[in-house]
Amino acid sequence: MTMNSKPALETALNHRSIRKFTQQPIEAEVLQQVLTAGQMASTSSFLQSVSVIRVTDMEKRRRLREICAGNVPNGHHYVENCAEFLVFCMDSARHHHYAPEAQTDWIEVLLTGAVDTALFAQNVLLTAESLGLGGVYIGGIRNDIQAVSELLAIPPHVVPVVGMCLGYPDHHPNQRPRLPLSAILSENTYQLADGETLAAYNQTVHEYYQTRKLDLTWQQQIQSSLYAELRPELLAYLQKQGFAKR
Repeated sequence: MTMNSKPALETALNHRSIRKFTQQPIEAEVLQQVLTAGQMASTSSFLQSVSVIRVTDMEKRRRLREICAGNVPNGHHYVENCAEFLVFCMDSARHHHYAPEAQTDWIEVLLTGAVDTALFAQNVLLTAESLGLGGVYIGGIRNDIQAVSELLAIPPHVVPVVGMCLGYPDHHPNQRPRLPLSAILSENTYQLADGETLAAYNQTVHEYYQTRKLDLTWQQQIQSSLYAELRPELLAYLQKQGFAKR
């Protein structure tokens, strides 16, 4: 089949998360190409510390949706309804196959593996979007990472980092406004954005959410995300899997 992709810049600038999908399946060749594009992402020390689990078993999908939704009844319906659900894993199991004494319990290995996984997944999503697909990252698989590991038979030295729904979009949501470039770009030394810039952006986000009938600011979103425990069981899980011990 012929695949016509949009330019990279156009694709990146038009990104938005898609949570409603048509029933159209993703052609096998298209899926293979977007995953191959993921493999071509940069990888620290050529370790290629990523594996992907394609979840096609609908009972597993149902259970994953429950985990991701947490306390929201029937939430995250798109985990079940998307054409493809992928789980991106940080993987050092292959390293231990080749080098049984590999010291993969250092924090640095955890960081480089997480970076590799993120780069791989972003290549997949960007390529998928360039081909007319849409998707959304699903961090909710870490709501109960042990249950996800058992469901997907994940061995030691492997960690499921993030899920991704992919499919053909059935809606076209407005794009969420990002921070102005001036707020994130420094030169030579770190510079925190000034209060006026941050206040203006907070108002911009508020106005965006009002179009969605929500009374919410970026400040409130930060507070709701960072004023509580954040999956405190993760450290013990990571150490059980052989990571983050030193």
